[in-house]
Amino acid sequence: MTTSTQMIFNIDKKLKDQAIKKAQQEGMPFGLVLKLATKAFVEGTLGIGLIGDSLLNPKADKTLKKALKDIQNGKNTSPKFGSAKDAIAYLKN
Repeated sequence: MTTSTQMIFNIDKKLKDQAIKKAQQEGMPFGLVLKLATKAFVEGTLGIGLIGDSLLNPKADKTLKKALKDIQNGKNTSPKFGSAKDAIAYLKN
């Protein structure tokens, strides 16, 4: 048997309404969005970043976002190496 608890917090009404509307458009209740986000945060798969306007030009920003997405998906990355010799051997192949 699982137990559940209620969380109560303050949020801007306009933001709440927008979030509920978006969840409905995605076909799910907003409570599920909060549950999934909480679970992902606990598991370390949800990152919270507080970043203002980008300091990069649009092309660099796009390239950086693609690289970060690739890293999260395990694409276009090299393996971990035990030594510099192993890394050099990997690069030569």
